[in-house]
Amino acid sequence: MSSAAVRARTKLADREGLLAPLFLLPAVLYIIALVALPLLLALAFAFSDVTVGDPSYDWAGLSNFEAIFDDPVFWRSLRNTLVFTVISMALTIVLAKTLAMILLANFRFKWVVRFLVLLPWTTPVALAAVAWLWLLDSVYSPIDWVLRSLGFIEANVYWLGKDTLAMASVIAVHTWRIVPLAAVIILAGLISIPDDIKDAAKIDGAGFWRKLWEITLPLTLPVIAVATLFGAVLTFTDMSVVYILTRGGPENATQVLPSYAFLKGIGSGDLAQGAAIAIFLFPLLLAAAIAILRSVRKMETF
Repeated sequence: MSSAAVRARTKLADREGLLAPLFLLPAVLYIIALVALPLLLALAFAFSDVTVGDPSYDWAGLSNFEAIFDDPVFWRSLRNTLVFTVISMALTIVLAKTLAMILLANFRFKWVVRFLVLLPWTTPVALAAVAWLWLLDSVYSPIDWVLRSLGFIEANVYWLGKDTLAMASVIAVHTWRIVPLAAVIILAGLISIPDDIKDAAKIDGAGFWRKLWEITLPLTLPVIAVATLFGAVLTFTDMSVVYILTRGGPENATQVLPSYAFLKGIGSGDLAQGAAIAIFLFPLLLAAAIAILRSVRKMETF
């Protein structure tokens, strides 16, 4: 290669104003194709009367939003979504924090434990939910068999057939899925705590609980907030576990907004109302994300 060509390639590699847009271009195209365009399409559908049987576009104004606001199933789905998200995230943060601290300790075969911890997150959600569907089966549930063998129950529990138990089962399975992700994020925050702070606390004679409340938690609160944000977004928009385990039943006891939007838009063929329900998720998620990010910024200033 000639010296002129080498100089030309060197100059190109040094042009940050050109390289930065080129490196960002794939991400921008990805966001436009898979986020922006579907969002705009959903907005257009939400103000129309488009159905599967009649795909012609006619302006309908706010009629779809008026219809879903008059729908009692919508309000029950909204309440279930909030309960599902709040309880799942509370359990996830507590369990992930505990798990991260366990993984930070030194013990034999720690790599095996880490592999088992990450397994629920790496397993495809459909496969994991189907496995749990069998574990919670009303007739052949291994969980019921173990409980009967230990004398805790006399008959099958019907985990997915009763309102409260069905919601508890869905929350438990979803928490089981996302705890590994939150644990890895929090583990990164624990590892980033400077060693000199830990050594100073040890010299001062600080015990486990004092170090936890005065050092570990304050220094990892921003990381925990980020884990909460990711988990909340995943939980609030997830319908896989609910759809596979209960289809929103019994009698809409576990119906959440994403599954109800799918049921309305795809199951019932009313694309316009399905889009209106899905769009309703956006301001709630935006408000939650802004609140969490503002709290993270305040924590970092302390």
